[in-house]
Amino acid sequence: MDLTNLIAIILTLSAVFSYINFRFIGLPTTIGVMLIALVVSFGFILLGGLGIMALHRYAEKILSGIDFNKALMDGMLSFLLFAGALHVSAKDLAEMKWTIGVLATLGVVLSTFVVGGMMFVLLTVLDFNAPFMYCLLFGALISPTDPIAVMSTLKSAGIAKSLETKIAGESLFNDGVGVVVFVVILSIVLQPEQVSVAQVAIIFTKEAVGGVIFGLLLGTLGFYLLKSVDNYQVEILITLALVMGGYTLAHEMHTSGPIAVVIAGLLIGNHGRTYAMSKITRQRLDNFWELLDEILNVVLFVLIGLEVLVLQLKGAYLLAGLLAIPLILLARFISVGIPITLLRALTSWTYSAHVVKILVWGGLRGGISVALALTLPSGAERDIFLVMTYIIVIFSIIVQGLTIGRVARHLSHAEKM
Repeated sequence: MDLTNLIAIILTLSAVFSYINFRFIGLPTTIGVMLIALVVSFGFILLGGLGIMALHRYAEKILSGIDFNKALMDGMLSFLLFAGALHVSAKDLAEMKWTIGVLATLGVVLSTFVVGGMMFVLLTVLDFNAPFMYCLLFGALISPTDPIAVMSTLKSAGIAKSLETKIAGESLFNDGVGVVVFVVILSIVLQPEQVSVAQVAIIFTKEAVGGVIFGLLLGTLGFYLLKSVDNYQVEILITLALVMGGYTLAHEMHTSGPIAVVIAGLLIGNHGRTYAMSKITRQRLDNFWELLDEILNVVLFVLIGLEVLVLQLKGAYLLAGLLAIPLILLARFISVGIPITLLRALTSWTYSAHVVKILVWGGLRGGISVALALTLPSGAERDIFLVMTYIIVIFSIIVQGLTIGRVARHLSHAEKM
């Protein structure tokens, strides 16, 4: 099936699922369309089990033509990250820069090893005997909170602004760090004899630090280009070029595209919005990126719901995924709790009594984890970790995503009593 037909089918399904959710279900759009896609997917699986294979095979044929990893990591991700960063206050981020920075770096690395160790024990108990380095790979891909899932959920969560900034800020940066950690560990798995400690340090520095520097250059260039014209059509095209061209160039330079796009988005959304745009440009630019963000979010979550059709849904894999959910939450509690405890002890900063609990429950996993899981080397380990990732992502988006606002308000109310 050619690309045009694939896009037509996915967009049509996204529109239909959005309509059904809006008219009859009333959930937040991204969660609603993913639930409907899941129901449709399990419906196809059920029909296949009953011997009615035509629809099931047709759906599998469509999905087999979609490279989810490429579609997200090389396609939608740059737009979604830029759109998210565009509306985050740099001032609010700056006030919490150390907290966000520690959670997005130390927290991700700590979580990678905690999750890796837990999964190694769990899978050994279940007689899977997965190598420890593969368990670390799983730790790297599941540890970052997904900015796409987080930002789309926070829009309707109604939690305190300071907490929203911490959760959103961490998610915007830790996905880039998580991808870098994943790439480093994958290099060690594939070529253990060719990777040294020095090479690991160089890769990490080039990806992470290089991403920040390139993002600053990209955002500065965008600022001066936007400031030199006053035409919203041209200025929207400039932001599109910054996102697509900048992300592609970062990839070619082996620096972190996600980090670069986030930094550029923060610069354009704050400094650029204030000093380089007219009122009409700000309105048009916001409308354009909000609409693009909504459309791509819906498409992404529909794809997540449909991807279940291509998974190896064995009973043992499903059990491992279900048992992993509380372990992942525990690892998140440890990787958030230790940095926050250290910051409390070493600084005079004050934190809400329940900030760790809210950060744990608000740390949603999403499409980035699924996309990274799909890049694992083929084999039994890939199959089980892909199913486990999928189960954790679905739980995170549906259960945590639908309840984070209620949990945060309940804990905040309890703190005041």
